[in-house]
Amino acid sequence: MSHTSDEAMMRAISQDAYGGPEVLREVRLPRPAPGPSQILVRVRAAGVNPTDWKHRAHAGFLDRLPLVLGWDVAGVVEEVGFGVTLFEPGDEVFGMLPYPYGVGSHAEYAVGPARAFARKPAGIDHVRAGALPLVSLTAWQALVDTADVRPGQRVLVHAAAGGVGHVAVQIAKARGAHVIGTASAAKHGLLKELGADEVVDYREVDFAEVVRDVDVVLDPFAGEVLDRSLGVLRPGGIAVSILPVVPGQRARAEELGVRVAGLLVEADHAGMAAVADLVERGLLRAHVQEVFPLAQAARAHALGDTGHVTGKLVLEV
Repeated sequence: MSHTSDEAMMRAISQDAYGGPEVLREVRLPRPAPGPSQILVRVRAAGVNPTDWKHRAHAGFLDRLPLVLGWDVAGVVEEVGFGVTLFEPGDEVFGMLPYPYGVGSHAEYAVGPARAFARKPAGIDHVRAGALPLVSLTAWQALVDTADVRPGQRVLVHAAAGGVGHVAVQIAKARGAHVIGTASAAKHGLLKELGADEVVDYREVDFAEVVRDVDVVLDPFAGEVLDRSLGVLRPGGIAVSILPVVPGQRARAEELGVRVAGLLVEADHAGMAAVADLVERGLLRAHVQEVFPLAQAARAHALGDTGHVTGKLVLEV
């Protein structure tokens, strides 16, 4: 058996079974090598997203074990593969590994396509950068690529203080929209600070009774929230769901003369560059609720499982 030197190994958070946060443990794995068009990044910080705790608990898209979770990456390029011209070793980058199968950033090193990354904005640290990729690309691809939000349009963001939501509020504002966010009362201050024009306490009020004539809805819940959201759209409006849309919802949208789209986030160099530009212009920032060392990934997952995270949780490597 060949002996792998210590330099060729890395720490990672892995699981051998699906289940609660206790299935996560720190292991040593061989450090990956970049293939053609790929870069190897020494991870400095990596966001933890709801998709991480869902994939920890159930097979989802990833029915392979053992599994290292994590799609968000911020760090320093360690090595570039054949054909890479965008980056060189020492560059600070951030990006999202290809979703879902490119997973693996909750480790000391991660490998991914060079074009899944952009240069990290100089004005933010790795923790803030590592919080942004997956949620920002989700919001950008929903609001800009799918819905084409334009100045003066009315945008309703559900769970507006959550990971995707708090970024979506800022992106919609940067596009010149009038932004309405739903969140519990305790989070209204943060949403006003991020630029929301109106906030609705979903615990006290049915949004469908107080919100009208919306051009775009961003919805992370699907189900009945999406059903009711279709009714607040003006004709020709669009609801973008980040969970699957069921056939009945498509039929209802058609009846109402509105559109509904189900979005799965994709790795995206142009999207990451757009996000970096918003950050550099002071129009976008990540709200980080808590930072955990890599070894305490299970604690981050336990907090995520509560469903009450404001903004983002980040692992620092």
